[in-house]
Amino acid sequence: MTELLTFGETMLRLSPPRGQRLEAVREFEVVVGGAESNVATAAAQLGHDVRWVSRLPDSPLGRRVIRELRSNDVTTEIVWDDRHRLGTYYLEHGSDPRPVNVVYDRADSAFTHISEADLPIGTIEAADVVHTSGITPGLSDVTAEVTETLLETASDSSAAVSFDLNYRSKLWDREAARDTFESLFEHVDLLFAPERDVSDVLGIDEAPEKQAVRLADGYDVETVVITLGSEGALALQDGEIHRQSAIETETFDAIGTGDAFVGGFLAEHLAGSGIGRRLAYGAATAALKRTIGGDAALITPDEVAAIVNDATEEISR
Repeated sequence: MTELLTFGETMLRLSPPRGQRLEAVREFEVVVGGAESNVATAAAQLGHDVRWVSRLPDSPLGRRVIRELRSNDVTTEIVWDDRHRLGTYYLEHGSDPRPVNVVYDRADSAFTHISEADLPIGTIEAADVVHTSGITPGLSDVTAEVTETLLETASDSSAAVSFDLNYRSKLWDREAARDTFESLFEHVDLLFAPERDVSDVLGIDEAPEKQAVRLADGYDVETVVITLGSEGALALQDGEIHRQSAIETETFDAIGTGDAFVGGFLAEHLAGSGIGRRLAYGAATAALKRTIGGDAALITPDEVAAIVNDATEEISR
């Protein structure tokens, strides 16, 4: 039986060499990246049975995505599409004072044409945890409808439903996102939400602790995790607040850090650990990801455990 099922779009990420601009680039680094497959990769690297469900073009680029995820121990369940394209995004690395710049090229991708008939209902119902993010319903009206069916199906079964708010302003406006998110929350058991998104999108402009309480009480969510960037994260469960500091790291590539946090947290959720250990594993997995290029956290359980147990040395020999 699948422990964790994730659902969403994965793209190719094309990046100029560091220090070069997109308008002058002559070669790209190409990696695979997508929020839900990044979560799947992190949890799979930590030893869990993970399945990623999606729709891809039946093309060399679609097969590139599959090979990458399978090499990272993720089982894939794919609807193949022979008419539409693979989405891509371009990432120009920044350095103060020039920020990172992301340019999406994902319109009319195969995933935006996914249908409710494409959902593997039996697999969803048999999963322990079903996870997706706010990116998925933001891609098209069709993906919004399919996301609601996914969460409703999982909620009606024995699966726990995990949802990462993950608001992207380049996909849709705040009002549309808020309406959609609020319609989905009734199915959600475990909600991950960046503090800024709770404030800017959901309109809850309060201290993080109060945000967590408002979300849990207002939407009847069992566990709420508020991520705080460099300040770490906090979780509300059974009326009690638990806090986790961020783990200091030298950042090489920050993309995918939030997904790594979710993957580490869910890995310990599946292991039956308490909320404090789940937060610690999320923070450790996120810290390791920041030292690794690409979207995904290619890690080992021992590396994460060493950080959690405060047993790391400056250099591993």
